[in-house]
Order: sequence, then C-alpha cells, then structure tokens
Amino acid sequence: MIFPVTERLRSLSARARLLLLVLIAGLAILLGAPAAALAHGVTAGDAGYIQEISGVLLIPFAYLGAKHMVTGYDHLLFLLGIIFFLYRLKDVGVYVTLFAIGHSTTLLFGVLTGVSVSAYLIDAIIGLSVVYKALDDLGAFQRWFGVQPNTKAATLIFGLFHGFGLATKIGPPPLSWTPR
Repeated sequence: MIFPVTERLRSLSARARLLLLVLIAGLAILLGAPAAALAHGVTAGDAGYIQEISGVLLIPFAYLGAKHMVTGYDHLLFLLGIIFFLYRLKDVGVYVTLFAIGHSTTLLFGVLTGVSVSAYLIDAIIGLSVVYKALDDLGAFQRWFGVQPNTKAATLIFGLFHGFGLATKIGPPPLSWTPR
C-alpha cells in the first residue's frame, strides 16, 4: 500500500467524499482570498453607506444583514455543513433559524453597545466553526471521543460568533485589546 490516504478515501461513502471535497474547496477559497476578505470584510459601498447614516434604520440594516448572510463564504460553508445531511425542509428551517438568531443577537449587541474584539480572532473562530462542522458531518467526534455533540446548540453558538464577526466590522474599533 503506497498511498494509505487514497485507500481511506476509497472507503468513504460518496456523500462523505463530496463533503470532503466541499471542505477542501472552501479552504482553497479562503487561502486564495484577498486580505480584506479574511477579516469579515464589508464592501466599500456598504461601508460608506454605514458611515454616512445615523439613527435606527431597520430596513436598510436588515437588507445589509441578509446580503451579508447570503454572500459571505463563511456563512455559506457553515450552513452547507449544517444542512448537508438534512432531508426535511422543516429541519433545514430549524437550523437556519438557530444560526440566524445567534447571528442577529450578537450583531445587534455588538453594534448597539459598541463592544468589539479583534476581527482576526473572531475570523479564526469562524474558520474553526466550518472545520468543526465538517468533522461533525464526517462522524469524527463519535469515532474519536465516543460522543456526538448537540448540533442545535453548536449551530446557535457558532451563529453567535458569526454575527459578532460582522459587528466588529461595522462597529467601532476594538477597545484596547491587542494580541501579543
């Protein structure tokens, strides 16, 4: 056996191989992304609009949030991992709703209170969420630790981090935290 990895890949189901391919493609996109995209970027037009407005504008911010959720590769990869093995539309709705609740909660909290941390730290956690979900879908936690994590709780918790990532970009800069 010259290539043990190839033998392991052959033993995976077609669905697991597809999931692995999606994960590798996502990592390739991430590694090839410009530096601005690595820090939960906001388009220049959206950033200019956010700086020019003031007050509570529910509809424009709802639009910007929806745009962010459907164009952000991090959200798409995580949600793809969440819904990959779901067969009922009701289940897809539950998980997407949990993610949206978490995302919206920390986004509103971060923007309204001005609380912010390093966008790079949050982006590292967001990247971890995509890897976590891929490992979960492949059954790694059950094999390695004999435990299956609660996928609904994980979806909500990682949704909280994803929302805080956007809040760090549209809110004020971090208070005085710097990595050492």
